[in-house]
Amino acid sequence: MGTLALLLQAAPMPSLSQPIIGGVALAYFVVVAIIGTWAARRTRSATDFFVAGQGIGLFTLAIASMAATLSGFAFIGGPGLVYTVGLGAVFIVLPAALTNSMGAWVMAKRLRLLAEVREMMTIPDAIAARYDSRAAQGLSAVAIIIAVVGYMATNILALGLVIDAIFAPGLALSIWIGTAIVLGYSVSGGILAGIYNDVFQGTLMALASGAVFWYALEAGGGFSGMSRTILATDASLLSPWGKLTPLAALSFYFVFGLGSLGQPHVIHKFFMLRDARRLKWFPLLMTAALFVSLLLFIGVGLAMKSLVLSGATPALDMPDDATPAFLLRFTPVPLAALVFASVAAAIMSTVNSFMSIGAAALTHDLPVAFGTRLSNELKWGRIWTVVIALVSAVVAQASGTLVAFLGIFGWGLFASTLVPALAVGLNWRGATRAGAIASIATGLTITLSLETLAYLKRFSFPAGVTASAIALVSSLLVFFVVSWFTRTTAAATLAPDVRAVMEV
Repeated sequence: MGTLALLLQAAPMPSLSQPIIGGVALAYFVVVAIIGTWAARRTRSATDFFVAGQGIGLFTLAIASMAATLSGFAFIGGPGLVYTVGLGAVFIVLPAALTNSMGAWVMAKRLRLLAEVREMMTIPDAIAARYDSRAAQGLSAVAIIIAVVGYMATNILALGLVIDAIFAPGLALSIWIGTAIVLGYSVSGGILAGIYNDVFQGTLMALASGAVFWYALEAGGGFSGMSRTILATDASLLSPWGKLTPLAALSFYFVFGLGSLGQPHVIHKFFMLRDARRLKWFPLLMTAALFVSLLLFIGVGLAMKSLVLSGATPALDMPDDATPAFLLRFTPVPLAALVFASVAAAIMSTVNSFMSIGAAALTHDLPVAFGTRLSNELKWGRIWTVVIALVSAVVAQASGTLVAFLGIFGWGLFASTLVPALAVGLNWRGATRAGAIASIATGLTITLSLETLAYLKRFSFPAGVTASAIALVSSLLVFFVVSWFTRTTAAATLAPDVRAVMEV
């Protein structure tokens, strides 16, 4: 879901250069530095760096997963989407409870138990164990690396936009400032620093979202007042599909419901859980955290549309201005400052997660796929973290359209390459090595081809269907068909210890 921060294009946000907002942002960066320093002292091995020593609790897991899932989308892109398409936007978030339940009961326990029996620490590790295939591990690692750079570039651009709006040093310099801040705690403390920054950020997000939702209801005259205003002027916004076609809305539901099971910055966190027996509470905690944090998503989008239609506030220059404009005009400055700090925090938590999984793919998965292991994975993990961040920052300097394309490509690539091989494969003993490799290759090829053609305006999708949906469906079909044709190899593909984990 965080990839929809692509709605943050290169156009500047409204100026947020106020002493209180700048002061709160600086205070947040100080807290980030303190957490990074604390985490660095506890990071002594590659396991600590990449999976937090497998020692985090369930509440921490739920809040960190929520923070990584939403990114800056909940505060900026989401309200802008509601402002533009109305209730159709909720089809992005409606699958949340379903996805959280599937994530816990279909994947999380098996991933955590695999980490015990095989001492693994990455998603490609799990794919390699399931299919006894270094080729599958290497191919999934390549897909992750490609997607990470695009996804990180999108979020680094968004972070640069926020920093520029608060401190006004210029977008180019803001991108590098944001990159340096995230690198500072990621290189030293690894994913452990990211996890506890996620908890801090997720708490801020929930508090700020609840408070802003109350002000949105007050400014818009409650849901009844907002509904009357919108229905009198543009009733389609409040129809079941909003301004989306039914097929587009259902495509959103499918892609975000099932595709979310392939987002490694979220599912990677399952490796870190201290006690897998407590996962039964994960869907409730995660869904509740998402519900509170998404109050702002719906409230601000509808309130600003109502206020604009009634003439109480000027029309927005661009939909993504919905949250900044509302906060600056209808909420106390300290609350606005807290929200903008939360936006920066949300984006930074996502960037940290991608740095970690990208560095793990380069440090661990690719060498293992080629039959070797680096002698000091902790050192190389830190080096590759810096390299990935610098490459992504350079890409983020490109035009907003290009970065948006890379963000869409990244999210779709994660879904189409990882959902069949991992989410389905861990629950179906008939899956085969050939099916997994074919599905990963299919997802990579179709996502890259369709997104590139769409970016070049050589192809458009009918009725709102997305390239991510087409790639995910194609990858699933290939996975099942190839596995069926090679079904005689299924037993040989499945190691006894992995079979035991799948039967738990």
